[in-house]
Amino acid sequence: MTTTSPGSPVSVRIRLCRAADLDVLERHMPSPGRTRRHAARFDRQEQGLSAFLTAWTDDDVPVGTAQVLWQGCAAPEVQARFPGCPELNGLGIWPPELRSRGIGTALIRAAEERVRGAGHALVGLGVGDDNHRAAALYLRIGYRETGCRYLDRYAYLDDSGVRHEVADPARFLVKELGGAASGRAARTP
Repeated sequence: MTTTSPGSPVSVRIRLCRAADLDVLERHMPSPGRTRRHAARFDRQEQGLSAFLTAWTDDDVPVGTAQVLWQGCAAPEVQARFPGCPELNGLGIWPPELRSRGIGTALIRAAEERVRGAGHALVGLGVGDDNHRAAALYLRIGYRETGCRYLDRYAYLDDSGVRHEVADPARFLVKELGGAASGRAARTP
């Protein structure tokens, strides 16, 4: 990777995850405990339920991930208000020193292009109540508040194999995507 000063942009390539990427992702961006988060996201992609995007430096080091969940946010509150709205989910940049360097924005733009290319005019994402930095980014790049609040529920296995259930308060934001074909049914790639 090119040496850059703190805060300067980092050049990355964004592409769909491949099976051969999984071990590299775990080495550079480890899943918590025994969760194998990258493998689970890849499996969803293979089933046609998502697009699992990865960001790579010029040195072929993974530094970010995101996924598009084609069937939207699982929370019933969100499904009721935004049925059929794909959700951008699981945005992560690693290591933390690379945050605020354009990688997250590049992943979001790539996800939006996939959603638009699939014929959807709207994309949504959840942001935790305590994640002010991410919320500021989303609002700055065109997402808007909807007033839709929910609990973001997920689970993980710790290093001992104990399952932990988490429910983080969150809000759902949406962005209208220009250029999506109106009048035709959206397709899921």
